Amino acid sequence: MAGIKALVLLSFSGAIGLTFLMLGCALEDYGVYWPLFVLIFHAISPIPYFIAKRATYDSDATSSACRELAYFFTTGIVVSAFGFPVILARVAVIKWGACGLVLAGNAVIFLTIQGFFLVFGRGDDFSWEQW
Repeated sequence: MAGIKALVLLSFSGAIGLTFLMLGCALEDYGVYWPLFVLIFHAISPIPYFIAKRATYDSDATSSACRELAYFFTTGIVVSAFGFPVILARVAVIKWGACGLVLAGNAVIFLTIQGFFLVFGRGDDFSWEQW
């Protein structure tokens, strides 16, 4: 039952993050939908981890070059997702208020993604690998 509660909490926090993102785009004062491109960063951020998880079979090793490279690429994707709205606000494509809402949405969504891997990535009976 704890897994179901975690799943409900993660889906709720993901909805909160997407609400911040949509508010940064759709409010009447802002009205520009360029910040929605950060959804691409949200979608591709777990891909390096998935590839490294499949490529490294030795789960007892504390570190491997493949996992470290995956962490590096994931960090680059996350930093890019936070930098993209700042660049858009700096060149006056979006307003700074929209940038703040998108950054808040980014923080919530990336924490939700991290929470998903912490809750469901343990390799027990209630794991994302079984889906």
